[in-house]
Amino acid sequence: MTLNFSTKIEFSSGKVTKAIFDSVSIDEKYYPENPVKTSINFKDKIRIEIKSKQISHIRANLNATLRLIQTSHDSINSVKI
Repeated sequence: MTLNFSTKIEFSSGKVTKAIFDSVSIDEKYYPENPVKTSINFKDKIRIEIKSKQISHIRANLNATLRLIQTSHDSINSVKI
């Protein structure tokens, strides 16, 4: 028996949402051999969909993606003019 796991997350941070998307979405493009299928889209909000056959892979990918979002958000807010 094969199980498939998935999760969906939506994230919005006002005016900086697009900048956060631009910094995070690049990861998806440069790691095609990733065993976890990750889709990052933007339309008013960042929408992240993660699919895998192993829940531990989803957890690791989700943690890494959320850390990237938090770091991007913190970096943008640290240079507010």
